[in-house]
Amino acid sequence: MNEVEISRDGPVAIVTLNRPQAMNALSRSLMGALARTIHGLGQDDGVRAIVLTGAGDRAFSAGLDLKELGADAGMLGSVDSASVEDNPVKAIELCPKPVIAAINGVAITGGFELALACDVLVASTAARFADTHGRVGVIPGWGLSQKLPRLVGVYRAKEMSFTGNFIDARTACDWGLVNHVVAPAELMPTALKLAADMAQVSAGYLAEYKRLIDDGFALPFGPAMALEQERYRRYNQAISTEELGARRAAVQSRGRAQ
Repeated sequence: MNEVEISRDGPVAIVTLNRPQAMNALSRSLMGALARTIHGLGQDDGVRAIVLTGAGDRAFSAGLDLKELGADAGMLGSVDSASVEDNPVKAIELCPKPVIAAINGVAITGGFELALACDVLVASTAARFADTHGRVGVIPGWGLSQKLPRLVGVYRAKEMSFTGNFIDARTACDWGLVNHVVAPAELMPTALKLAADMAQVSAGYLAEYKRLIDDGFALPFGPAMALEQERYRRYNQAISTEELGARRAAVQSRGRAQ
């Protein structure tokens, strides 16, 4: 059985974490397989968007497989590799294609961080989220301590991280952690529809815009605005009048088709 399964829906790649018996916990082999899969799809010109989900209906991912990783001294300290072929969070963050998380069940700790690395989050009503780093006495290494306060506010983040308590999908949406909450049967259709919409946009443009948003998000507001201006000039000045006209016509045609 492959720990990561890949299927296609036209230009959209569907990547499934396939350890349902272990609630899709992230073993070392699964982390490596997922990182290499995302990196490879990012280089595939036939793929325009990626949907990431978990097998079964219990879990998106229960986080790091602590039973396996904890048995090997020093292993927990090595999961934050900078390599996109070893670190699945880094692979998602640096992937030039948009990655949509279809969260079908619990997303816990490392699984929560995996979801937050994605560009858009769609959650089933059965989804729940928790940061249990504190309960097991492990410091996060995939960004949860810094991303969560920026997304939900420092007080809510501290409550989640200091208690380890779950929040449900509706609360996560109200707090700005997920984009959409849908019935379980609508989870994949909704994620695939969003991916198909993104797939209609120029791949090069999406890669540029994803980098701009992510790079700017990591900066204070002033430098982030300066970054936008620098890339605005560099990118837009290279577009010819004819190319801009063709793009405008394509947008108008798409609007009429809808």
